[in-house]
Amino acid sequence: MTNQPYEGYDPYSQQGWPAQQEQEYDDPQAAQQQYTQQWQGQTWDTQVQAPAAGAAETAYPPQQTYDAEAQGYGAGQQGAAAPGQGPGAYGAPAPSPGPYGSAPYGSAPYGSAPYGSPAGAPGPGAYGPAPTAPAPAAPGADSSGYGPATVAGNARVTDAQRARLEGRSPIIEPGIQPAALTALLGLLLSGAAAVGSYALLVPLVVLQAVTAAGWFRLNGMWPARQGIALAFLGALVADAALLTAGRENAPAAILGTLGVWVLLSLVMQLRSHADPDERMYGLMATVASAALAIVATGHLAADPDAVTVGAAAVAVAVLARALPLPTPASVVVSLLAAAGAGIAVGGMTGLGAKGALLGAGAAVCALIGHRVASYDYPSRFVHFTAGVALPLAAAAPAVYVLGRAIG
Repeated sequence: MTNQPYEGYDPYSQQGWPAQQEQEYDDPQAAQQQYTQQWQGQTWDTQVQAPAAGAAETAYPPQQTYDAEAQGYGAGQQGAAAPGQGPGAYGAPAPSPGPYGSAPYGSAPYGSAPYGSPAGAPGPGAYGPAPTAPAPAAPGADSSGYGPATVAGNARVTDAQRARLEGRSPIIEPGIQPAALTALLGLLLSGAAAVGSYALLVPLVVLQAVTAAGWFRLNGMWPARQGIALAFLGALVADAALLTAGRENAPAAILGTLGVWVLLSLVMQLRSHADPDERMYGLMATVASAALAIVATGHLAADPDAVTVGAAAVAVAVLARALPLPTPASVVVSLLAAAGAGIAVGGMTGLGAKGALLGAGAAVCALIGHRVASYDYPSRFVHFTAGVALPLAAAAPAVYVLGRAIG
């Protein structure tokens, strides 16, 4: 290959490449230093060679000045060929190579840059065809290209928060099936109380176990085996202490066990290696679960007749609350039904009409527990644990206090 001196080359003063320019570097070493990447055979060659094609095929488009349009290759340069058009495009025959395996100037070989670009910057189309225009947006889509606003993709958004953002209530009340289970457990408590304290202990232990598990699930903490076991153990200790001390010492047995279990819950959370926030949540859930399970021991401490009337009234009130009625009407109907059940069962136990007051008071506490079990968009498991147990557990203090007051 014969090299000729490349005369008069000044890239910053030229307005465009001449159509027919047959000038090369005089020194082959200088040419190799300027362009270090070379290819063998008839393929792209980065050395500047004289084109063999005509001027119409090889001339560069008019030089663009450095303005806002010239910075974007796809939209700023005028005269750029569209994808699939022009020589060398995908699917179109490439122009014939020049002598010595060189490519025409207009074909933009790999690694080359347009005139006036920084050294080493690849030109447009060096890595493939220019990007096509985006497809038109679907009807109804946002002009910004994003889809409709949603909060379902955020893992930190709870179901209750999503319901509030969507304008829905986070309250979902348990249906008729949890209400039927509550009524069944209430009738078991009512019948067992008429038999004796040890007979009452069997359904009471079931109630305390379901209360401990349901409260943790209601707070979104599952599995929490240590907390559930600790709360249930506190309930068993309270039952044993009450049976040992007798009904006359029931407040001391229940409150003493509750105080000890608060300290145990605090020690357990202090030994935890979780984050401080998680430890605080765990402490509050454990203390509340243990308190509810231990307070349910009030059924064992109350007068047997009061337990019979109160448990039956709670069963009727929860069933009436599950009827498909508006909430205010359902609450009124459930309270009236509980008072009627208190009168009916009170007539069989000797309380008489005083049973209406006991039944209504127990129903008020039961409806509060029912409401708590409905809060924060609960799951089906919550409805069949906390939704079943909380009405009866919350009614235990009313049964104990009102039973002693009217007995």
